[in-house]
Amino acid sequence: MSKKSTWFGGITATLVTSSLCFAGFISPARAAQTVPQGIAATVAQSSTVMGNLPVDQPVTVSMILRATNQAQLTHYIQQTVTPGNPNYRKFLTTQQFARAYGQSPLIIDAIVAYFKLYGISAQVYPDNLAITLNGTAGQFNQAFGVVLQTMQWKGKKFYGTKKNPNLPSNLANPVLAVLGLSNYAPFATNTAKTPAALLNKLPLADTTGTTTTPPAGWESPQSIERLYNISPVQQKGDLGQGQTLGIVTLASFNPNDVYAYWQAYGIKVASNQRVSVVNVDGGSGTPSLIAGSGEATLDVEQSGSLAPDANIIVYQAPNTDYGFMDAFFHAISDNQVGSLSASWGMSEDAVNTSIAQGQESPNYAQAFNEAFEEAAAQGISSFAATGDYGAYQAVSDVGTTDLSVGNPADSPYVTAAGATTLPTSDSAIFQQLGISIPQERAWGYDYLYPLWQEFGASSEQAWAESAIGGSNGGYSDIFTKPSYQQGVSGVDHFHAVQWFTPTNHNTNWTFHANPPVVSGQSNGFRALPDVSMDGDPDTGYAIYSTLFGGDNWSVGWGGTSFVAPQLNGIAALIDEANGSRVGFWNPQIYRFAKEANSPFTPLNATGTSNDNLYFTGTKGTIYNPATGLGTPDVAKLTADF
Repeated sequence: MSKKSTWFGGITATLVTSSLCFAGFISPARAAQTVPQGIAATVAQSSTVMGNLPVDQPVTVSMILRATNQAQLTHYIQQTVTPGNPNYRKFLTTQQFARAYGQSPLIIDAIVAYFKLYGISAQVYPDNLAITLNGTAGQFNQAFGVVLQTMQWKGKKFYGTKKNPNLPSNLANPVLAVLGLSNYAPFATNTAKTPAALLNKLPLADTTGTTTTPPAGWESPQSIERLYNISPVQQKGDLGQGQTLGIVTLASFNPNDVYAYWQAYGIKVASNQRVSVVNVDGGSGTPSLIAGSGEATLDVEQSGSLAPDANIIVYQAPNTDYGFMDAFFHAISDNQVGSLSASWGMSEDAVNTSIAQGQESPNYAQAFNEAFEEAAAQGISSFAATGDYGAYQAVSDVGTTDLSVGNPADSPYVTAAGATTLPTSDSAIFQQLGISIPQERAWGYDYLYPLWQEFGASSEQAWAESAIGGSNGGYSDIFTKPSYQQGVSGVDHFHAVQWFTPTNHNTNWTFHANPPVVSGQSNGFRALPDVSMDGDPDTGYAIYSTLFGGDNWSVGWGGTSFVAPQLNGIAALIDEANGSRVGFWNPQIYRFAKEANSPFTPLNATGTSNDNLYFTGTKGTIYNPATGLGTPDVAKLTADF
């Protein structure tokens, strides 16, 4: 007999095992139980099968396990961000988290041993919540009772399985999700681009630059520092020194490009070795604009500009559900970063469609949520871009026209980043076309609709229905309203502008050129975004990348993709100013927003001058589903933290 002691949830238990009962515990002969897959399972059901995947082809699978002591974990996170509590800012190490909230070593050992029977190797993350498995297609076919096949869907080729995976029931119960039985690429960047018809009307100086001079007329790091009162923090000497921020991306980039960007804008960085790359599950391959390398590049450029002395770790993973998940668990388990951002995602409808078809379970979204819970317990501030299709994020993937929000920004443990449009004075395009935006507003492309002739459209309706762009915001259908949004004015009751009415079972639009303003009530679920900054491409940015060719500059970029890394850089400044990690932002910033001297400017004007194609503000309220708490005054926010 052997004894093994383990500590979890404040309870010490002695686990007694023998070689006989352990072998029985992992026996494939035990009753089988289906385990949840990733988002690609639905695509597999609709795909054309080309043949069986060669049995010797290498395959990577990520297995996400259920956190234990969930109620205690939720309570502990709340304590870490509550001033006056004995656990205030007493964050856990990864090892402490694993002992308190990860799966027991006995369970971990049993899962590893089961797959070893089939020749599959396992890497267990230090948090005891994620296991990366590497083997061949034939080995996984046997271990899960599936047949991996090559498939094609809408022109994309990938592998997957039409059969649900199974495990012995005593091993299946701790499993939250199994990801990687398909390498379908479901995630898209949350970047947006100014229409070419508008860019073509600008002077050449606004669209081209040199190696040392950026194109004129676009937002710079310095203008963002001015707009959101970041400069006073930096002037005190808080530049992110001693801090490390992390970026999760599904495309690779050229580190030399980001240094050239900083040099062109006069950003003096502390070290020319400040950026490091971690390739997760083999990395993201060769840099490519088609794959999304512009996203990876801008993430580093934007975050590193605002915190020039902070180090940056970029976690690059393949664009698969297992790659995205592993990148988060890798970054969070490493626990080297004080803040973390991602600007990739999909709509909740893509997840919920799978659930409705019986091919998915809510565990998929919960797996991301679990990673962000661990981040919060360890004091890592997490940020995610919401999306760029206004209140209708599902238009971007499943093509439905219902109200929808983005995942993983919908997690209650993420600070969801929304986007605004700056006034006419900050936009060369607006000045050129005579567009009047008197003050910062929610980003929604409705202000472009009267210009339909400029775009060569046949009518305003045709142009509007093809130009669904704006800051994603609204209400989750998966996660219930978190406690920090309780009692916040504007969360439960909202106003909306009905530019569009979804028709034909949410597959088409009806456009209203003079839309009414209506009132509504939330579904009682998580509202997002949480905070917003400039992200409209028409008041947007330039990206420097040698992938663009020519002068290496590309202009007219925006999207919530810019705001998430900017908040990441701001978080590094705040952590440095406070002398420690400040942890999960949301419970704290919602508390600050309700105080008399709030560090946020709520964008709560009601009507068509302040909407994301549906949600608009309510005068006098704190929250707007189009922009969250509004825009930050970073100097005030730093002081509040």
